[in-house]
Amino acid sequence: MSYGKKIRIVIVGIGGVGGYFGGLLAKKYSGGDTVELCFVARGEHLQQIREIGLKVVHGASKFVVRPDRAVEKTVSLGIADYILLCTKNFDLENALAGLAPNIGPNTVLLPLLNGVDAPERISRIYPGATVWKGCVYIIARLMTAGVVENLGNIQQFHFGLDVRTDERPQLFHDILKDAGIEVTLTDEIETAIWEKYIFISSVATATSFFDRSIGELLLKNEQTLIKLIREVRQVALTKKVEIDPDIETKVLEKLRSLPFENTSSMHSDFKNKRQQTELEALTGYVVKEGATLGIPAPTYKALYNGLKNSP
Repeated sequence: MSYGKKIRIVIVGIGGVGGYFGGLLAKKYSGGDTVELCFVARGEHLQQIREIGLKVVHGASKFVVRPDRAVEKTVSLGIADYILLCTKNFDLENALAGLAPNIGPNTVLLPLLNGVDAPERISRIYPGATVWKGCVYIIARLMTAGVVENLGNIQQFHFGLDVRTDERPQLFHDILKDAGIEVTLTDEIETAIWEKYIFISSVATATSFFDRSIGELLLKNEQTLIKLIREVRQVALTKKVEIDPDIETKVLEKLRSLPFENTSSMHSDFKNKRQQTELEALTGYVVKEGATLGIPAPTYKALYNGLKNSP
């Protein structure tokens, strides 16, 4: 398919999310005439991508891709059409710091982070920039330098904006779809983001606190998980976000469809004693926003305090 001109897509953060979806995009477009794929990574991971390529694993499927360009600093890339921000939530401001040379009047920034406040944080740093909203459902990890693995059976990409003013959203949708990505362009993106947040926040909090896989959690701590779902749902409703009345059932069904041993990325970070985790974005945010809105969240408070004080 022709897109009228060569489209430059910059993907910042080639971990599980950026690596998997970026890998599919690179598999389709790298070296071609329609889309230029630029990966932004660091250290040994960047070196492996440059020298060998990025290996993407999903079950029995394995492939290696080379983006058109792989860099640590984006200053040499020029103006981008689309910038996908796929870092950890706590690393967003660092990722944004060097992007000014890549943002032109028609550049779109699309955060695909865990959490719900990324668009506002981006707009504070780059007022006037076009910022879309998005979220993904995927359990994927950077396994080792140069290797990303999709560990689950869900790989959905949702994006949109409050008001469509031109053809760019549909164009981006078509680019993703042509690359084999399960993509949904929606005018109800706020609902999609919060429903994803209800899912990931409750699961990340519970798996991390109990130190259990998703399968173990459902067997031994399902009632606590349900309490978390209900508390974060009430925060969303109080913020006037439309939420599916059956969200509790949807979350549990989605979890039951996943492999027993899967877990959340926040749980993996806690197990690996990472210095930084997404605790504030995925658990602390509910506690603090609930307090601001007058919504009691006793289960979140208890688990947040436990995790915050864990060794």
